[in-house]
Amino acid sequence: METARVLVAADKFKGSLTAVQVAERVTAGLRRVVPGLAVETLPVADGGDGTVAAALAAGFERREARVTGPLGDPVTAAYALRGDTAVVEMAEASGLQHLPDGVFAPLTATTYGSGELLRAALEDGATTIVFGVGGSATTDGGAGMLAALGARFLDADGKPVGPGGGGLAALAEADLSGLAPRLAKVDLILASDVDNPLTGPKGAPEVYGRQKGASDQDIAVLDAALTHYASILGPDAAALPGAGAAGGIGYGALVALGARFRPGIEVMLDVLGFAPALARATLVITGEGSLDEQTLHGKAPAGVAAAARAAGTEVVAVCGRLALTPEALREAGIRRAYALADLEPDPAVSMAQAGPLLERAAESIARDFLTG
Repeated sequence: METARVLVAADKFKGSLTAVQVAERVTAGLRRVVPGLAVETLPVADGGDGTVAAALAAGFERREARVTGPLGDPVTAAYALRGDTAVVEMAEASGLQHLPDGVFAPLTATTYGSGELLRAALEDGATTIVFGVGGSATTDGGAGMLAALGARFLDADGKPVGPGGGGLAALAEADLSGLAPRLAKVDLILASDVDNPLTGPKGAPEVYGRQKGASDQDIAVLDAALTHYASILGPDAAALPGAGAAGGIGYGALVALGARFRPGIEVMLDVLGFAPALARATLVITGEGSLDEQTLHGKAPAGVAAAARAAGTEVVAVCGRLALTPEALREAGIRRAYALADLEPDPAVSMAQAGPLLERAAESIARDFLTG
């Protein structure tokens, strides 16, 4: 019989456990039932928050920069570097986590700090940058990011427009001639699980604006301002997949920085070295906080399961909450899912006790798949 070797490649359980902690807890539970079991851990992310943490867990080096937060205050943002490859997470600079509780700025929040973070990675010698976009507090079409990299956005009087998406309504001229020349020599990969266009009914303001504090009126203002902005920079790119990612920062990267869009989980599996780890495994355990319809559209567990299925390796999943049918799981390449909600139905208790519950779920996996 083949010696069992488990690969734990799960995303975070948002609000309770990081991807690294998920891997630790699953490993502990498995080994309680099968002492000495060979377990390899590869925390994963899909381009959103947690992407830098996944890169660091895979051996990248942590770098930090002081940059401009979404409200204009300085924040410390981390990125990951290995050789000439950097992993930059826009949420580190311009994410919702930098807003005080209950304070939103849908019309004025800026991605300027994301541009400063990209610049820091360039100055560190990166020639390939994986730019993970998600979890943003911003809807400025990436104008702030481009301004930090040397672009100028001017009103009819030749003065810089105000910060955020709202300021773009006054845009009369976009001067991209000052963009850092070294950007032309960089392979910039826009990594996202979002393929929305910039504007319209499926665009960034309409689909994601409300979670950033935008009212219906704000959304109308932002959609009109971004449509105007795109008419000046290049309307064709506004319809490209990923243009609407992270409040339209995807559009700015695509139209002005020569970025290429790839599904975030595909990029991250490449960067993290998933293929060789998968080749060593006899069972893969993936997961995230909620396994639901969204999971099937480019989230980390779906990407892991697809790659494992292509290699003929069995996959099971762990999650806090399961909202997929057994049929949907099978179609995604997941043999079975173990939900913490089955062990503790109270969501608040389940989140607070996620670690111990996850160990119990892993014990069940070990009994079902690794013994007998």
